[in-house]
Amino acid sequence: MESVGEFFRQVRETKGLTVDEVASKTRIRTDFVRALEDGNFAKLPDQVFAKGFVRSYARSLGLDEEDAIHRFIQSAGSFYEKQDERERLKVRQIEEDRKRQSNRKAVTIAISIAVLTLIFLLSREQSSVFRRGAPEQGAATKRATQSAKEVQATTAREPERVAEIPKPTDAPAAASKTTTEAPQRQESVVPAGTASRTELETVSTVSPGSDGPLAGIALNATESFGDGQLVLDLEATELSWVVVQIDNGSPQESLLRPGEKAHWKGQDQFILTLGNAGGVKAELNGKPQKPFGPSGKVARDIVLKR
Repeated sequence: MESVGEFFRQVRETKGLTVDEVASKTRIRTDFVRALEDGNFAKLPDQVFAKGFVRSYARSLGLDEEDAIHRFIQSAGSFYEKQDERERLKVRQIEEDRKRQSNRKAVTIAISIAVLTLIFLLSREQSSVFRRGAPEQGAATKRATQSAKEVQATTAREPERVAEIPKPTDAPAAASKTTTEAPQRQESVVPAGTASRTELETVSTVSPGSDGPLAGIALNATESFGDGQLVLDLEATELSWVVVQIDNGSPQESLLRPGEKAHWKGQDQFILTLGNAGGVKAELNGKPQKPFGPSGKVARDIVLKR
């Protein structure tokens, strides 16, 4: 059996119709009519819309629609089976990407918890070091105090030793000697007391500072948004084929199933063509747009701009 495209072309040429005439009569885009005749199913929308094109084409030529659909399934069945397989693979890939992203988030959270735990432990260790330093300082002060007391006791004992009873014959000399030696010994003792006081004065007190492991860390979160852009959001309430031209770029085609959403950004304008005008909700820069037409109707060249 010949392909549906060749069959349509032969009948069209027999009736003396051009591609443009068929496109005007069926309201199907000229490139879709040529793609259907050439068997280039990759340029056609989803199978549901392609079947609608086949019915419209057959009706415009006065052919049996069911026979045309049968020819279309025979010609394009293998292509759409592969397309369905590609869709399944795409969905599977998206699911795997989501799992990998979830794993990354879990690893990031675990690392963050580990870092916070380490910071907490370091803070506790630093606090314990400061607490241990305080008793050591107290012990040093105590030792210095004891040294000062010992020096004072030694100073007090020196006159007692000097005051021993001398021989009777040496009493005047011993008294004078005792009188002269006692100040000298007392003077020699003074530097020791001074040294002890100096030692006391030079003991430094280490107090915990305000600088911890997190000192000086500032967390700044800034977020910038682009100005002067147009943002188009579409949400499908019914199965709808969509063609979007952004500014002066090439048209982008997409098939939206119920519940699916699409998002585009541009500078000046969007030009839409909808296979199901009533099956799509649109928002431009967050502002809901009016319905583009009733359900099941094709809406072409819808211009959305500032």
